[in-house]
Amino acid sequence: MSGIYGVLGLANNERVFLSTLGQGVIYDAVNEYLAFHNEELARTLSVFVDETTSDHKRRYMLPGGGRLQNMGFNPQSTPGATKAYGSWDVAFPLYDFGAGQSTSRVSGAYATTQDLQRHLDNIRQQDINTVRFEIINALLGSTQTSFVDPNWGTLSIEPLANGDSVVFPPVLGSETEATDNHYLESGYATASISDTNNPYATIVAEIEEHFGAPTGGSSIVTFINNAETAKTLALTDFVAVTDMRVAPGDDISTITGLPAGVPGRVLGAVSGTWVVEWRFLPATYMVAIHMDAPKPLVMRVDPDYTGLAGGLQLVSTSDKTPFTSSYYSHRFGIGAGNRLNGVVMEMGTGGTYSVPTGYL
Repeated sequence: MSGIYGVLGLANNERVFLSTLGQGVIYDAVNEYLAFHNEELARTLSVFVDETTSDHKRRYMLPGGGRLQNMGFNPQSTPGATKAYGSWDVAFPLYDFGAGQSTSRVSGAYATTQDLQRHLDNIRQQDINTVRFEIINALLGSTQTSFVDPNWGTLSIEPLANGDSVVFPPVLGSETEATDNHYLESGYATASISDTNNPYATIVAEIEEHFGAPTGGSSIVTFINNAETAKTLALTDFVAVTDMRVAPGDDISTITGLPAGVPGRVLGAVSGTWVVEWRFLPATYMVAIHMDAPKPLVMRVDPDYTGLAGGLQLVSTSDKTPFTSSYYSHRFGIGAGNRLNGVVMEMGTGGTYSVPTGYL
Protein backbone atom coordinates (compact mmCIF):
# COMPACT_ATOMS: atom_id res chain seq x y z
CA MET A 1 0.00 0.00 0.00
CA SER A 2 1.32 3.43 -0.92
CA GLY A 3 2.19 5.63 2.04
CA ILE A 4 0.80 9.07 2.75
CA TYR A 5 3.61 10.44 0.57
CA GLY A 6 2.06 8.90 -2.51
CA VAL A 7 -1.40 10.23 -1.65
CA LEU A 8 0.04 13.73 -1.22
CA GLY A 9 2.10 13.42 -4.41
CA LEU A 10 5.42 13.66 -2.56
CA ALA A 11 8.61 11.62 -2.66
CA ASN A 12 9.10 9.64 0.53
CA ASN A 13 12.41 11.39 1.20
CA GLU A 14 10.92 14.88 1.07
CA ARG A 15 10.78 16.66 4.40
CA VAL A 16 7.66 18.78 4.07
CA PHE A 17 6.09 20.56 7.03
CA LEU A 18 2.38 19.88 7.30
CA SER A 19 1.65 23.53 8.03
CA THR A 20 2.69 24.36 4.47
CA LEU A 21 0.20 21.89 2.99
CA GLY A 22 -2.87 23.06 4.88
CA GLN A 23 -5.14 21.10 7.21
CA GLY A 24 -7.85 20.53 4.62
CA VAL A 25 -5.41 18.90 2.21
CA ILE A 26 -3.97 16.72 4.96
CA TYR A 27 -7.41 15.68 6.22
CA ASP A 28 -8.56 14.60 2.75
CA ALA A 29 -5.27 12.79 2.09
CA VAL A 30 -5.47 10.86 5.37
CA ASN A 31 -9.00 9.64 4.62
CA GLU A 32 -7.91 8.57 1.13
CA TYR A 33 -4.97 6.71 2.69
CA LEU A 34 -7.30 5.02 5.20
CA ALA A 35 -9.52 3.86 2.32
CA PHE A 36 -6.58 1.78 1.05
CA HIS A 37 -6.09 0.41 4.55
CA ASN A 38 -9.76 -0.56 4.81
CA GLU A 39 -9.62 -2.34 1.45
CA GLU A 40 -6.60 -4.39 2.50
CA LEU A 41 -8.18 -5.24 5.85
CA ALA A 42 -11.39 -6.39 4.14
CA ARG A 43 -9.43 -8.95 2.12
CA THR A 44 -7.99 -10.42 5.32
CA LEU A 45 -11.40 -10.44 6.99
CA SER A 46 -12.84 -12.56 4.18
CA VAL A 47 -11.12 -15.66 5.60
CA PHE A 48 -13.35 -15.55 8.69
CA VAL A 49 -16.14 -13.08 7.86
CA ASP A 50 -18.76 -14.18 5.37
CA GLU A 51 -20.33 -10.77 4.84
CA THR A 52 -20.78 -7.24 6.12
CA THR A 53 -24.35 -6.29 6.97
CA SER A 54 -26.38 -3.59 8.66
CA ASP A 55 -28.82 -6.23 9.99
CA HIS A 56 -28.93 -6.43 13.76
CA LYS A 57 -30.55 -9.88 13.73
CA ARG A 58 -30.98 -12.76 11.32
CA ARG A 59 -32.72 -16.14 11.11
CA TYR A 60 -31.13 -19.11 9.34
CA MET A 61 -33.85 -21.39 7.96
CA LEU A 62 -33.15 -25.13 7.85
CA PRO A 63 -34.36 -27.80 5.40
CA GLY A 64 -35.03 -30.50 7.98
CA GLY A 65 -34.58 -34.24 7.47
CA GLY A 66 -36.53 -37.49 7.45
CA ARG A 67 -37.70 -39.63 4.50
CA LEU A 68 -40.50 -39.69 1.98
CA GLN A 69 -43.65 -41.54 3.06
CA ASN A 70 -44.16 -45.08 1.81
CA MET A 71 -47.54 -45.08 0.06
CA GLY A 72 -47.48 -48.76 -0.88
CA PHE A 73 -49.05 -49.84 -4.20
CA ASN A 74 -52.33 -48.00 -3.82
CA PRO A 75 -52.56 -45.36 -6.59
CA GLN A 76 -55.33 -43.61 -4.60
CA SER A 77 -53.10 -43.00 -1.58
CA THR A 78 -52.31 -39.42 -0.66
CA PRO A 79 -49.25 -38.65 1.43
CA GLY A 80 -49.58 -36.54 4.51
CA ALA A 81 -48.60 -32.88 4.23
CA THR A 82 -45.07 -32.00 5.24
CA LYS A 83 -43.05 -28.83 5.37
CA ALA A 84 -39.50 -27.79 6.06
CA TYR A 85 -38.95 -26.72 9.63
CA GLY A 86 -36.20 -25.64 11.96
CA SER A 87 -34.08 -22.51 12.22
CA TRP A 88 -31.56 -20.72 14.34
CA ASP A 89 -31.43 -17.04 15.24
CA VAL A 90 -28.29 -14.92 15.53
CA ALA A 91 -27.68 -11.27 16.33
CA PHE A 92 -24.72 -8.96 15.88
CA PRO A 93 -23.35 -6.19 18.12
CA LEU A 94 -22.24 -2.76 16.94
CA TYR A 95 -19.45 -1.02 18.84
CA ASP A 96 -17.64 2.26 18.28
CA PHE A 97 -13.88 1.80 18.54
CA GLY A 98 -11.76 4.91 18.42
CA ALA A 99 -8.52 6.75 19.09
CA GLY A 100 -8.18 10.38 20.01
CA GLN A 101 -5.93 12.80 18.20
CA SER A 102 -4.44 15.90 19.75
CA THR A 103 -1.92 18.48 18.58
CA SER A 104 -1.04 21.99 19.62
CA ARG A 105 -0.46 25.02 17.44
CA VAL A 106 3.30 24.74 17.96
CA SER A 107 3.69 20.96 17.56
CA GLY A 108 1.47 21.10 14.48
CA ALA A 109 3.69 23.75 12.93
CA TYR A 110 6.78 21.56 13.38
CA ALA A 111 5.13 18.30 12.23
CA THR A 112 6.37 16.78 8.96
CA THR A 113 5.06 14.17 6.54
CA GLN A 114 7.38 11.67 8.21
CA ASP A 115 5.73 12.40 11.55
CA LEU A 116 2.30 11.97 9.97
CA GLN A 117 3.28 8.64 8.39
CA ARG A 118 4.52 7.29 11.72
CA HIS A 119 1.30 8.42 13.40
CA LEU A 120 -0.84 6.78 10.71
CA ASP A 121 1.14 3.54 10.91
CA ASN A 122 0.42 3.44 14.64
CA ILE A 123 -3.32 4.03 14.15
CA ARG A 124 -3.47 1.42 11.38
CA GLN A 125 -1.79 -1.15 13.62
CA GLN A 126 -4.20 -0.40 16.45
CA ASP A 127 -7.11 -0.92 14.07
CA ILE A 128 -5.69 -4.22 12.80
CA ASN A 129 -5.12 -5.38 16.38
CA THR A 130 -8.69 -4.47 17.34
CA VAL A 131 -10.34 -6.20 14.39
CA ARG A 132 -8.19 -9.30 14.84
CA PHE A 133 -9.03 -9.50 18.55
CA GLU A 134 -12.76 -9.18 17.87
CA ILE A 135 -12.55 -12.00 15.31
CA ILE A 136 -10.68 -14.31 17.66
CA ASN A 137 -12.96 -13.36 20.54
CA ALA A 138 -16.06 -14.22 18.48
CA LEU A 139 -14.57 -17.62 17.63
CA LEU A 140 -13.17 -18.63 21.03
CA GLY A 141 -16.08 -17.46 23.17
CA SER A 142 -18.31 -20.49 23.73
CA THR A 143 -21.26 -18.92 25.53
CA GLN A 144 -24.11 -16.64 24.51
CA THR A 145 -23.49 -12.99 25.37
CA SER A 146 -25.76 -9.93 25.41
CA PHE A 147 -25.44 -6.60 23.68
CA VAL A 148 -27.71 -3.68 24.56
CA ASP A 149 -28.52 -1.96 21.28
CA PRO A 150 -29.85 1.61 21.62
CA ASN A 151 -32.33 0.98 18.80
CA TRP A 152 -33.23 -2.70 19.16
CA GLY A 153 -32.87 -3.47 22.85
CA THR A 154 -30.97 -6.44 24.25
CA LEU A 155 -29.58 -8.74 21.55
CA SER A 156 -28.37 -12.30 22.12
CA ILE A 157 -25.00 -12.80 20.47
CA GLU A 158 -24.44 -16.47 19.69
CA PRO A 159 -21.14 -18.38 19.48
CA LEU A 160 -20.41 -21.30 17.18
CA ALA A 161 -22.50 -24.42 17.82
CA ASN A 162 -22.08 -24.93 21.56
CA GLY A 163 -24.46 -27.73 22.51
CA ASP A 164 -27.40 -25.44 23.27
CA SER A 165 -30.98 -26.26 22.33
CA VAL A 166 -30.62 -25.36 18.63
CA VAL A 167 -31.25 -28.38 16.40
CA PHE A 168 -29.06 -28.45 13.29
CA PRO A 169 -29.53 -30.37 10.00
CA PRO A 170 -28.62 -34.08 10.00
CA VAL A 171 -24.91 -34.78 9.88
CA LEU A 172 -23.32 -37.02 7.28
CA GLY A 173 -24.58 -40.57 7.81
CA SER A 174 -27.70 -39.50 9.72
CA GLU A 175 -31.28 -38.56 8.79
CA THR A 176 -32.16 -36.90 12.07
CA GLU A 177 -31.64 -33.30 13.16
CA ALA A 178 -29.66 -32.90 16.35
CA THR A 179 -27.86 -30.43 18.59
CA ASP A 180 -24.10 -30.14 18.24
CA ASN A 181 -21.08 -28.74 20.06
CA HIS A 182 -18.06 -27.37 18.20
CA TYR A 183 -16.11 -26.36 21.30
CA LEU A 184 -13.98 -29.39 22.07
CA GLU A 185 -11.35 -30.38 24.57
CA SER A 186 -8.72 -32.84 23.44
CA GLY A 187 -8.38 -34.72 26.72
CA TYR A 188 -4.59 -34.48 26.49
CA ALA A 189 -2.00 -31.72 26.62
CA THR A 190 0.00 -30.30 23.72
CA ALA A 191 2.99 -32.37 24.80
CA SER A 192 0.96 -35.54 24.22
CA ILE A 193 0.01 -34.83 20.59
CA SER A 194 0.97 -37.94 18.63
CA ASP A 195 -0.23 -40.31 15.94
CA THR A 196 -2.49 -41.80 18.61
CA ASN A 197 -3.56 -38.46 20.09
CA ASN A 198 -4.20 -36.61 16.83
CA PRO A 199 -6.42 -33.53 17.28
CA TYR A 200 -6.55 -32.82 13.55
CA ALA A 201 -8.37 -36.04 12.71
CA THR A 202 -11.03 -35.18 15.30
CA ILE A 203 -11.37 -31.61 14.00
CA VAL A 204 -11.71 -32.69 10.36
CA ALA A 205 -14.35 -35.28 11.22
CA GLU A 206 -16.37 -32.68 13.12
CA ILE A 207 -16.42 -30.28 10.16
CA GLU A 208 -16.87 -32.83 7.38
CA GLU A 209 -19.93 -34.34 9.02
CA HIS A 210 -21.72 -31.08 8.18
CA PHE A 211 -20.22 -30.20 4.79
CA GLY A 212 -19.41 -33.59 3.29
CA ALA A 213 -16.31 -35.75 2.94
CA PRO A 214 -15.35 -35.57 -0.75
CA THR A 215 -12.79 -37.79 -2.42
CA GLY A 216 -9.42 -36.12 -2.19
CA GLY A 217 -10.27 -34.19 0.95
CA SER A 218 -11.91 -30.93 1.96
CA SER A 219 -10.59 -27.39 1.97
CA ILE A 220 -10.23 -27.15 5.73
CA VAL A 221 -7.71 -24.88 7.46
CA THR A 222 -6.69 -25.28 11.09
CA PHE A 223 -4.99 -22.33 12.78
CA ILE A 224 -2.64 -23.04 15.68
CA ASN A 225 -0.31 -21.18 18.00
CA ASN A 226 3.42 -21.80 17.55
CA ALA A 227 3.33 -23.69 20.88
CA GLU A 228 1.67 -26.55 18.97
CA THR A 229 3.99 -26.40 15.95
CA ALA A 230 6.72 -28.82 16.99
CA LYS A 231 4.33 -31.65 17.93
CA THR A 232 2.34 -31.06 14.74
CA LEU A 233 5.44 -31.32 12.54
CA ALA A 234 6.32 -34.62 14.26
CA LEU A 235 3.10 -36.38 13.19
CA THR A 236 3.81 -39.23 10.79
CA ASP A 237 1.39 -38.14 8.06
CA PHE A 238 2.34 -34.46 8.22
CA VAL A 239 3.54 -33.11 4.86
CA ALA A 240 5.43 -29.84 5.16
CA VAL A 241 5.43 -26.95 2.71
CA THR A 242 8.57 -27.23 0.61
CA ASP A 243 11.35 -24.91 1.74
CA MET A 244 11.76 -22.34 -1.04
CA ARG A 245 15.53 -22.73 -0.73
CA VAL A 246 15.48 -26.51 -1.21
CA ALA A 247 14.49 -28.55 -4.27
CA PRO A 248 12.76 -31.78 -3.16
CA GLY A 249 14.24 -35.04 -4.36
CA ASP A 250 12.53 -37.91 -6.13
CA ASP A 251 9.73 -39.84 -4.40
CA ILE A 252 9.17 -37.12 -1.80
CA SER A 253 5.65 -35.90 -1.08
CA THR A 254 5.23 -32.18 -1.68
CA ILE A 255 2.42 -29.70 -1.06
CA THR A 256 0.31 -28.22 -3.87
CA GLY A 257 -2.58 -25.75 -3.94
CA LEU A 258 -1.78 -23.77 -0.80
CA PRO A 259 -4.75 -21.89 0.71
CA ALA A 260 -4.62 -18.24 -0.31
CA GLY A 261 -5.06 -15.16 1.84
CA VAL A 262 -4.87 -16.80 5.24
CA PRO A 263 -3.13 -14.93 8.06
CA GLY A 264 -0.04 -16.55 9.51
CA ARG A 265 2.35 -19.12 8.02
CA VAL A 266 1.15 -22.23 6.20
CA LEU A 267 3.10 -25.14 7.69
CA GLY A 268 1.70 -27.96 5.60
CA ALA A 269 -1.09 -30.52 5.68
CA VAL A 270 -2.03 -33.35 8.02
CA SER A 271 -5.03 -35.67 8.44
CA GLY A 272 -7.16 -33.82 5.88
CA THR A 273 -6.49 -30.20 6.92
CA TRP A 274 -4.09 -27.42 6.15
CA VAL A 275 -2.21 -26.27 9.24
CA VAL A 276 -1.45 -22.56 9.62
CA GLU A 277 0.69 -21.17 12.41
CA TRP A 278 -1.02 -17.98 13.59
CA ARG A 279 0.74 -16.68 16.67
CA PHE A 280 -2.07 -14.36 17.69
CA LEU A 281 -4.15 -17.36 18.77
CA PRO A 282 -3.60 -18.16 22.45
CA ALA A 283 -1.44 -21.20 23.10
CA THR A 284 -3.25 -24.57 23.46
CA TYR A 285 -6.16 -23.45 21.23
CA MET A 286 -6.84 -24.53 17.64
CA VAL A 287 -9.45 -23.02 15.31
CA ALA A 288 -10.56 -24.75 12.10
CA ILE A 289 -12.86 -23.53 9.33
CA HIS A 290 -14.03 -24.88 5.97
CA MET A 291 -12.81 -22.50 3.27
CA ASP A 292 -15.46 -23.53 0.71
CA ALA A 293 -18.47 -23.10 3.01
CA PRO A 294 -20.05 -19.83 4.16
CA LYS A 295 -17.64 -18.39 6.70
CA PRO A 296 -18.58 -18.50 10.38
CA LEU A 297 -18.71 -14.78 11.22
CA VAL A 298 -20.72 -11.75 10.15
CA MET A 299 -19.61 -8.15 10.61
CA ARG A 300 -22.26 -5.56 11.42
CA VAL A 301 -21.85 -1.94 10.33
CA ASP A 302 -24.12 1.12 10.26
CA PRO A 303 -26.88 1.29 7.61
CA ASP A 304 -26.15 3.41 4.54
CA TYR A 305 -28.96 5.84 5.36
CA THR A 306 -27.08 7.02 8.48
CA GLY A 307 -24.27 8.45 6.39
CA LEU A 308 -21.74 6.81 8.73
CA ALA A 309 -18.94 5.41 6.60
CA GLY A 310 -17.58 1.92 7.24
CA GLY A 311 -14.02 1.05 8.14
CA LEU A 312 -11.44 3.20 9.90
CA GLN A 313 -12.26 6.88 9.46
CA LEU A 314 -10.74 10.20 10.47
CA VAL A 315 -13.72 12.11 11.84
CA SER A 316 -13.57 15.91 11.92
CA THR A 317 -15.26 17.97 14.61
CA SER A 318 -14.36 21.34 13.12
CA ASP A 319 -14.69 22.76 9.61
CA LYS A 320 -11.98 25.35 10.20
CA THR A 321 -9.39 23.02 11.70
CA PRO A 322 -10.43 19.53 10.51
CA PHE A 323 -7.12 17.87 11.25
CA THR A 324 -6.53 19.43 14.66
CA SER A 325 -10.06 18.79 15.93
CA SER A 326 -10.60 15.17 14.90
CA TYR A 327 -10.40 11.57 16.04
CA TYR A 328 -10.22 8.10 14.50
CA SER A 329 -13.29 5.87 14.56
CA HIS A 330 -14.14 2.35 13.42
CA ARG A 331 -17.73 1.26 14.05
CA PHE A 332 -18.35 -2.47 13.73
CA GLY A 333 -19.32 -5.58 15.60
CA ILE A 334 -18.74 -9.28 14.94
CA GLY A 335 -20.89 -12.29 15.78
CA ALA A 336 -21.33 -15.87 14.60
CA GLY A 337 -23.68 -16.41 11.66
CA ASN A 338 -22.95 -19.87 10.25
CA ARG A 339 -22.56 -21.57 13.60
CA LEU A 340 -21.53 -24.87 12.00
CA ASN A 341 -18.47 -23.68 10.07
CA GLY A 342 -15.94 -23.58 12.83
CA VAL A 343 -14.41 -25.93 15.36
CA VAL A 344 -12.37 -24.81 18.35
CA MET A 345 -10.27 -27.33 20.24
CA GLU A 346 -8.54 -26.70 23.54
CA MET A 347 -5.51 -28.85 24.26
CA GLY A 348 -6.31 -29.68 27.85
CA THR A 349 -7.41 -32.25 30.39
CA GLY A 350 -10.00 -30.34 32.40
CA GLY A 351 -12.91 -32.36 31.06
CA THR A 352 -14.68 -29.58 29.16
CA TYR A 353 -13.76 -26.65 26.96
CA SER A 354 -12.82 -23.45 28.80
CA VAL A 355 -12.61 -19.97 27.26
CA PRO A 356 -9.05 -18.59 27.40
CA THR A 357 -8.32 -15.75 29.79
CA GLY A 358 -9.06 -12.34 28.31
CA TYR A 359 -11.83 -13.56 25.99
CA LEU A 360 -15.60 -13.71 26.47
